[in-house]
Amino acid sequence: MARSETKQAVIAGTPDADLVREVEQFLYREARILDAEELEEWLTMLTEDIHYWMPSIQNRYRKDKQPAFSEETVALFEEDMDSLKIRVRRFYTGFAWPEDPPTRHCHIITNIEVALTDNPDEYRVYSAFLNHRSRLEKDEDWMVGRREDLLRRVDGELKLARRKIVTTQSTVLAKNLNAFL
Repeated sequence: MARSETKQAVIAGTPDADLVREVEQFLYREARILDAEELEEWLTMLTEDIHYWMPSIQNRYRKDKQPAFSEETVALFEEDMDSLKIRVRRFYTGFAWPEDPPTRHCHIITNIEVALTDNPDEYRVYSAFLNHRSRLEKDEDWMVGRREDLLRRVDGELKLARRKIVTTQSTVLAKNLNAFL
């Protein structure tokens, strides 16, 4: 799948309160489902053409005008529905040794902003996240960052069509990236 996201123009206008609440509830439900490791259910919240992308971040001085990440740099996640299904199936095989015993997750989602696009069934959604992971007695990791999502209404339901995840960390200190952010 190409790295470029669908370029939907954000249009002027304020989404109504009902739409904002619906989007917030979608993101909070997603966090709860991921915390509970209901990964098969999480997959149903995604569109078939999902693009799930987490670029690696490069430290840059202010005078360096190159971006901290781009579509040409290596990505930590660059996934479509097929690769996400493979990752989810792996959790249930018994061969995902970093997940046995399972990792305990807590996703916190905040700073949710909804923007209308030129497609009345798609919404650009910005948010911040914190993911705390705990495993065994002493293993503990934190991931913090921002997300830019494209939510699409499919058969009356909101679904995640695109996700760009940008962490505040340029170096991931966790032992693995067995997480969905």
